[in-house]
Amino acid sequence: MSTIASFEGFQAVSLKQEGDDQPSETDHLSMEEEDPMPRQISRQSSVTESTLYPNPYHQPYISRKYFATRPGAIETAMEDLKGHIAETSGETIQGFWLLTKIDHWNNEKERILLVTDKTLLICKYDFIMLSCVQLQRIPLSAVYRICLGKFTFPGMSLDKRQGEGLRIYWGSPEEQSLLSRWNPWSTEVPYATFTEHPMKYTSEKFLEICKLSGFMSKLVPAIQNAHKNSTGSGRGKKLMVLTEPILIETYTGLMSFIGNRNKLGYSLARKSWINHGRP
Repeated sequence: MSTIASFEGFQAVSLKQEGDDQPSETDHLSMEEEDPMPRQISRQSSVTESTLYPNPYHQPYISRKYFATRPGAIETAMEDLKGHIAETSGETIQGFWLLTKIDHWNNEKERILLVTDKTLLICKYDFIMLSCVQLQRIPLSAVYRICLGKFTFPGMSLDKRQGEGLRIYWGSPEEQSLLSRWNPWSTEVPYATFTEHPMKYTSEKFLEICKLSGFMSKLVPAIQNAHKNSTGSGRGKKLMVLTEPILIETYTGLMSFIGNRNKLGYSLARKSWINHGRP
């Protein structure tokens, strides 16, 4: 069984934001009016930029919208959580990752994950105020199945999601109540689904902490060791790691479409994102 707690003890730290070095639309217009030559240079610069950043999330002014990528944000989150674990449980941390959680209604939520020798911690971290908002603890000895595969939906569903992910089970979905299943804000879901964070390719640092393969390489042996050392009901239990489609049981998907398109589950600079005309 997992436990969820809210925190108000972490101190908010101000974080200096970097300036946006991109020229304004007015600057481009004034350059074009002065001489036709700069217009050619401007087009060449655009080609060069698209070559350097084939993925739109690679472009610096896009990645800076995510507060998690700003200087010192990830490091502050790590130190906050390390300090909290040292004070409360004293468990040994195996690794730290920044992933996207996909809830049972297909909503994306930015999450920090930590694996210790006994526990999987899922943290909702406010990268704007630099504070932990919610922390869910899942005993590793309770995890009995992990599924890896592509996302799938019921045949009549209008919802969709590309890509692959993983799902961690610590309880049986069949035992989940009907109210919990159809409540988008339920915290009684006996599993958690994750995919890679959109900022994965912005730097070598984020490539390391946003990869599902890296997370799996630490999670699986930690669970196996927890089962081996367990003195309770988890003793002797074997972990199943399966490759199969991950079913998200939604049908209309209107709520997730609006939320995911506007990145509502991420700590994001909203106003400037709109001003740049990005979805």
